[in-house]
Amino acid sequence: MGCRNGSSALSLLSLLLLFSSAVSLANAKTHYHDFVIQETKVTKLCKTQTVMTVNGQLPGPTLEVNNGDSLVINVVNRAKENVTIHWHGVRQITTAWADGPEFITQCPIRPGGSYTYRFKISGQEGTLWWHAHSSWVRATVYGALVIRPKEGESYPFPKPKRDSVVMLGEWWNANPLDVIREAMRTGGAPNISDAYTINGQPGDLYNCSSKETVIVPIDSGETNLIRVINSALNQQLFFTIANHKFTVVGADASYVKPFTTNVLMLGPGQTTDVLIKADQPPARYYIAARAYASAQGAPFDNTTTTAILEYKSAPCPAKGISSKPVMPTLPAYNDTATATAFTTSFRSPKKVEVPTNIDENLFITAGLGINPCPRGAPASSCQAPNRTRFTASMNNVSFVLPSNFSVLQAHHHGVPGVFTTDFPAKPPVAFDYTGNVSRSLWQPTRGTKVYKLKYGSKVQIVLQGTSISTAENHPIHLHGYDFYILAEGFGNFNPATDTSKFNLVDPPLRNTASLPVNGWTVIRFVADNPGKLTTSARARAHMYIELSAWIMHCHLDVHIGWGLATVFLVDNGIGEMETLQRPPADLPVC
Repeated sequence: MGCRNGSSALSLLSLLLLFSSAVSLANAKTHYHDFVIQETKVTKLCKTQTVMTVNGQLPGPTLEVNNGDSLVINVVNRAKENVTIHWHGVRQITTAWADGPEFITQCPIRPGGSYTYRFKISGQEGTLWWHAHSSWVRATVYGALVIRPKEGESYPFPKPKRDSVVMLGEWWNANPLDVIREAMRTGGAPNISDAYTINGQPGDLYNCSSKETVIVPIDSGETNLIRVINSALNQQLFFTIANHKFTVVGADASYVKPFTTNVLMLGPGQTTDVLIKADQPPARYYIAARAYASAQGAPFDNTTTTAILEYKSAPCPAKGISSKPVMPTLPAYNDTATATAFTTSFRSPKKVEVPTNIDENLFITAGLGINPCPRGAPASSCQAPNRTRFTASMNNVSFVLPSNFSVLQAHHHGVPGVFTTDFPAKPPVAFDYTGNVSRSLWQPTRGTKVYKLKYGSKVQIVLQGTSISTAENHPIHLHGYDFYILAEGFGNFNPATDTSKFNLVDPPLRNTASLPVNGWTVIRFVADNPGKLTTSARARAHMYIELSAWIMHCHLDVHIGWGLATVFLVDNGIGEMETLQRPPADLPVC
C-alpha cells in the first residue's frame, strides 16, 4: 500500500513538473523589433556630427525580455557604411549565425541590405547589451538588453522599486570611423575621445551639455536596481554615486553573491547590476564615471561624465539660483589597487560545478607589439615610436579578419584558404612576459589562425598579459560562452604556485574578464556551444564536421583592430540541441 502511495506521489510530482515546464514554455514570448541603421546629426560639446545610429537614437533602443523569450530583430542598413550587430553575452545556443561579429560568423550588412537576427535567451538573467561589431561603428550603435526572470519567478533579492539602465559611452568631436581610419593610415594610436557619456549625454562638467544631463529619479526609503554597462569604445571606467553605497548583485547576466562597494570598475563590454538604497538626505547627487588608465605613459581622456541621482522630495532651488549636486570622490586614474579589489570581490551565489579533468589547457599571451615601417613607406604612415606601426597579438599571432568570407561561412561551404587551424596552444617562445622583453619578440606574425575544440571538451585558459610596448589592463571577451574566472594575479603566471589560488568552489560566471595590467587571469568553460556531426552520405564519406566559430578578443576596439583576437571552432555535437542551425536564407553574402 505504501509503495503504491509513493508511486502515486512520484507520478503526481512528475505531472506537476511537466505542468510547470509547460506553463513556463507557454509564458515565453517572441519579441519583434526593427532596427534601422541610419546617418543622424547629433550635437554635443557645442558641435554637430553626423554619426550612425539605430532608429535615430543614441543610445539605441533598450530591449526588455524575460529569461526564455526569443528575439527577432530585422536590421536594415540605410547608412553609407557596412554594419553587423552583436548581442553581447547572449549564448546563441545553436544560433551562431546570429552572433554578429563581422567576418567571423557573417559577412557585413552592406548599405541598402538587411538581415534578421533570430535567437533565444536561455538561462540568463540580468543585464547584457547589443552593439555594432564592424570597425568603430559601435561608438554610436549600441543599446541595452535587459533580461528579467521568467514570468512567475523572482529575483534572488527583494524586488526593487525602480529599475534604471546606465550606459557609459565615449564621444569624439569627429566621425569615429574617420578617427580609426586615420590611425590605420598613420600606424599610430588613434585620437582619444573628447568626452565620456551617460546614456548618450556628457553631463554638467562639459561645454554645452548641462541642459541634457541625465536625471535618475529616486525617492527616500526606496531600494532601486541600477544596471551599469560599459559601452565605451576603448576605456575601462570607474563609476560611483556621491554619498551612496552599491550592493553588487549581478554581472554579465549572472547573479553574484552580494557585496558592498563605493565604486565599480568596468572594462568595455562588462555589465554590473547594483542595488542602491535611498538613505541620504533628499537632495541631488552626482553619478560620475572617469577613466581607469592602467597603461603607463599612454594618453587617455581624463574628463569626467556625470548624471544626477535626484530625490523626488529634494527641495527645489530658489528661482535664479542653481543648486549644484553633491560631487563624489573618484579613484585616481591609475588606481590599480581599487580596480583589483573590485574585480576580485566577485563570487557565484552558491557552490558551482567548475570543470575539472581539463581536456584543453591553453596558455595565451595578450598584448601589444610593433611592426617595422614597410620599406619605402613614408614616415607619415609609421607614427608609432621609433618609426614603427602599432599592432597587437595573442600568442604572437596578430589576427587578420578575412575579407571575402566569414570564418563560419567559409567552413560551412568548404571554402579553402580563408583560415588555418594552427593557432598555438602556448606562446611559440617562452619569455619573461611582464619583464623587460627582448625587442626581437615585439613583432608578431600575421594570420587568420583559429583553434579547434572538440564538442564537450573542458577548457582552461591562462590569459597572460605582456609588457611589450605598453602593459595595460585588457577586457577579454569570449563569444558564445560564459566562463568561470578562477583567479587573477600580477606578474607571470606560475603553475607551481598560482594554482593554489584557484577558486574551485564559487567562482563568478562572466563573459568578459579583466586581465590585470602586467598580470594574468585563469578561466574555465565547457565547449558545449555546438556544431554538429553531419550525417549525409557525402559527410560520412569525407568525415565533414560542421562547426561553430566563436571569437575571443580584447574589447578595447583599437586592440581588436590591431589583431588582439583569436577564434575557437567547436565541433561534434549530437542531437538537435547540439546542432548548429542551417544558415538563414537572408544571411548576408560578401
